[in-house]
Amino acid sequence: MPECAPVRIAFTNIPRRLWAGGYNYQRNLFDALNRYAPGAVTPVLFAGAADDAEEIAALAGIPAVEVVRSPVFDHAVTGLARATDLARAIAFGLDGPAVAEFRIRRIDLVFESARFFGWRLPFPAVAWFPDFQHRLLPHLFSRSAYWRRDVGFRIQLASGRHIMLSSATALGDLKRFYPGLSNGVSVVRFATEPPAGLLATNPSEVIASYGLPLRYFYLPNQFWRHKNHQLVVDALDLLKRRGLDVVVAASGSTLDFREPGLFEAMMREVKARGLEKNFRHLGMIPLDHVYALLRASMALINPSECEGWSTTVEEARSFGVPMLLSDLDVHREQTEGRARYFGIRDSAALADHMAEAAQSADPATVRRLLPDVEQRVKAFVADFVRLTADVMQNARKR
Repeated sequence: MPECAPVRIAFTNIPRRLWAGGYNYQRNLFDALNRYAPGAVTPVLFAGAADDAEEIAALAGIPAVEVVRSPVFDHAVTGLARATDLARAIAFGLDGPAVAEFRIRRIDLVFESARFFGWRLPFPAVAWFPDFQHRLLPHLFSRSAYWRRDVGFRIQLASGRHIMLSSATALGDLKRFYPGLSNGVSVVRFATEPPAGLLATNPSEVIASYGLPLRYFYLPNQFWRHKNHQLVVDALDLLKRRGLDVVVAASGSTLDFREPGLFEAMMREVKARGLEKNFRHLGMIPLDHVYALLRASMALINPSECEGWSTTVEEARSFGVPMLLSDLDVHREQTEGRARYFGIRDSAALADHMAEAAQSADPATVRRLLPDVEQRVKAFVADFVRLTADVMQNARKR
């Protein structure tokens, strides 16, 4: 009996400078599919002609991944999808140029992330809703940005997309904000197992290259308002007043299109409070450096006000790195209570957790992947493959 051909799934590239978590998610997914479900799926990545060549090469180097470069998939300067693409998909029911590329590459299924390809799309499609930030934190969105995002979600729902979520918390939000939906919905919790090549870099050399002490906290979040870096600065200020000097190493893009100048204003405040040695922003650093700093840190800090299923938390779980996390339902779901939690406005609680971690931490050590990582990643892959099979089967029935 002949084997089934792999399902050819169209993914659109997510530039790391725009959304590091999204880029890392797809890279991890492609690698995990190749490792644990070879032959089940062929990811076909559609990237813009102007997208970063090194980032695309890293994805193209994963076996079974095919890459298509085309200006049709170039990104807007101020976001993941161009307004003209969305307008065309809504007005005509079809993003014609993108669909033409999909036909050429014999696509079976389309994975929509931050881009809608039209209600007349001639392929079955899965829409990934990472979170519902605009509904949970509407004050961080301009009126036009709020409605552009909300209308996008509603159109995908009305178009019958199968919805993929990353947490049970997000499922509750979906039902609360968009009641009465009849779409198929799947919760696919992702897990990470970084390839050996990204773990080969010597953490001691990375730490020395950034001039960091051997004991530090790590905060690898993109510098967006909802990531709540302000709380960490406030906690550092409290600790310094108590006579405790600790260092937080932060990394990630400083670009926030919704609030230009946020990073610069924050760093001016850091300087005014005399915290330059305590809050150290390293910029956008290579992924192997991210893993090196994470594995050698005293603890990961994620003070975010909103998450879908945090990539940084998942990576810390993979190595058994202690975690200091904002008290979000999704953080508790993701860590199963195995972290220290603090309110998103409670800098004193965070300072207390940091002091306790700093004073009780073991000597500097570099952590390795935990034994349960493979099992969790296999479950993630199985859920994703099952989702694609279900969507394809339902499409054939229709």
